[in-house]
Amino acid sequence: MKHLQIRVLGKVQGVWFRKNALQQAQQLKITGFVKNQTDGSVLIEAEGKDENLKKFLDWCEKGPPQAEVEQLFIREGDIECYDSFDIREG
Repeated sequence: MKHLQIRVLGKVQGVWFRKNALQQAQQLKITGFVKNQTDGSVLIEAEGKDENLKKFLDWCEKGPPQAEVEQLFIREGDIECYDSFDIREG
């Protein structure tokens, strides 16, 4: 079990990034949350098995079809034991 903080930069707001991230996380049994940031980026806190997080990161590098992901910043953190994966408002 691992905790990642992922910051996604690029054209990632207004392109259904959060909704698609929710669907991906649920499929991969990842818990945490996703939310828009005021600077136009998207913040994701994700917890799960290493193998599933790698698949989730692969998806985050591309995002949904309308997104234009420019860069990911990834940082490991302490396990928070989230119950589910949610979309949060900034």
